[in-house]
Amino acid sequence: MEWLKVGLGPLEKLISFLQAKSVTNDVQKKQVLRELQHNLNVFKNGYLNHFSEDTMIGHLANEAYKSAITSNFKFSKLRAGKIEPYHILDERNRRYQGWTIEQLLEKVDEKIEELRTLQRMNGGSVKNLRNNTALMLSNVYFRLKLAADFIQSAIK
Repeated sequence: MEWLKVGLGPLEKLISFLQAKSVTNDVQKKQVLRELQHNLNVFKNGYLNHFSEDTMIGHLANEAYKSAITSNFKFSKLRAGKIEPYHILDERNRRYQGWTIEQLLEKVDEKIEELRTLQRMNGGSVKNLRNNTALMLSNVYFRLKLAADFIQSAIK
């Protein structure tokens, strides 16, 4: 998880921002923001404490994303518009230029589900899989970070 080392300082600020932003009367919006905050905390704590991939996958949450999609939540309440080049702080996220926050969080939800499925199919562990689960986890992290950066950019 060396890819996480570089962004620990900004990550703390993003987590604090999400905590402040989640103070709202809109229950669905609050749940999605709290889940985004929670998932970023999983990565931060996983890195600091050298947790295994299995532990991190087990603690990633996607229930609020699924609930928001099911209840037809308007993700534009989090941040309207599309991701522009100036929103992208990590070069590897360039492919998400032009996406909405809804598209991005749906992709996060799909990847978390895929990781859990792989874990279940392999007897509760992602060890010894041919899939590159480290890359898959890093993709989830960078998508989460992009989502938080994009939401935060509305405030600036």
